[in-house]
Amino acid sequence: MSPAYFIAGTDTDVGKTTVAAGLLHAAQLAGLSTLGAKPVASGCSAGAKGLRNDDALALIAQSSIKLPYEQINPFAFEPAIAPHLAAREAGVILSVQALLDPMRAVLAQDADFTLIEGAGGWRVPLSDQANLSDLAIALKLPVILVVGVRLGCINHALLSAEAIARDGLQLAGWVANIVDPRTSRLEENLASLAERLPAPCLGRVPKLKQVSAEAVADHLQLDLLD
Repeated sequence: MSPAYFIAGTDTDVGKTTVAAGLLHAAQLAGLSTLGAKPVASGCSAGAKGLRNDDALALIAQSSIKLPYEQINPFAFEPAIAPHLAAREAGVILSVQALLDPMRAVLAQDADFTLIEGAGGWRVPLSDQANLSDLAIALKLPVILVVGVRLGCINHALLSAEAIARDGLQLAGWVANIVDPRTSRLEENLASLAERLPAPCLGRVPKLKQVSAEAVADHLQLDLLD
């Protein structure tokens, strides 16, 4: 099977999708076929074709292999709340098993570079017992961690990395997404992350005036992945 990764964030709103789209674009620039998926998404908009999520659409835009929307984002919910709460309100039972088949179908496309994007941080609940991280465990995917660089990011990043390792998965790389460029001692914080995280830094994404996959890709080094 060709390289595939689960992309997680240290928290919500850390630019996970922005980085994922950048990685997919960088892979295309390297001549690779690409495919991105978002198994669960809340905060979707209703339209003529049903619920659509901006993050899933961003991944589709950077995927050279085209699949129906429902295969890329099989569980879409309108309220912009935690997925397990949105599912409960919609009367939908979320489970790892329900996500496994559609994500295995995505992986079976055998793109040169596949990303499956989580929601929020590593320990986002799916149901009363299961977490979205359990999907990454079941698929045995290495993880790319998007670190939202702001006050407190070192603690969030290290705890996320420890949880990923404890779950038996490889942290393949991490990306520093500078969501707050006014972070005190920015360079020192980045140096501390590089010293302590057990994986290569795939890039430092600055606060961009015009955010696009192309602009983000300029700041990423895909060749640092194993």
